[in-house]
Amino acid sequence: MAARNRKKENKRFYRINERISAPSLRVLDPEGKQIGILTKFEALEKARELSLDLVEIAPMAKPPVVRIIDFNKFLYQEEKKKREEKRKAKSSETKEVRLGPFMDDHDLEVMANRARDFLTENNKVRLVVRFTGRQIAHPEFGQKVMDRVVDGLSDISKVERDRHFEGRQLIAMLAPDKKGTVQKGKKDEKEQEENQQIGS
Repeated sequence: MAARNRKKENKRFYRINERISAPSLRVLDPEGKQIGILTKFEALEKARELSLDLVEIAPMAKPPVVRIIDFNKFLYQEEKKKREEKRKAKSSETKEVRLGPFMDDHDLEVMANRARDFLTENNKVRLVVRFTGRQIAHPEFGQKVMDRVVDGLSDISKVERDRHFEGRQLIAMLAPDKKGTVQKGKKDEKEQEENQQIGS
């Protein structure tokens, strides 16, 4: 019963056509472009001319904002927008990549590539250098490993939390940097164009 009530609360109620009570309205056309401020009667007439509905989308605005659109199409667009927002919110996770203070170059490259994959999928990455036994006596080796990975990923990420120790673990948090990804994409395109010009 409580879940059903919650669902009802989340479902927004829209006034349409004659149910809109305000005498004057800011009217948007079917594409969302502003027509201007009209009386309720004028706005209803415009909607009828187009065989569409008048939907109140911002009742608290002064005057309230309405849009001329097919109401069922409007509800579908709103539902689609909500689903897209939910999908984006769910897609971002925090992934952990474990490193060792004395990793060889090949293993380090494998782990860095794994972190890169996570970042390009819009996930945050928690880098962890774990020290075992006497390794903790040489934290500088772990710091060098961490710095190499962070520097190697700087083109697509930003440091959300700088490296710090938690017990016997050195930890840093990276977040995707969309600007960096876009710039990299442009750079790759430019390089491809230059290579084509050289080839021709």
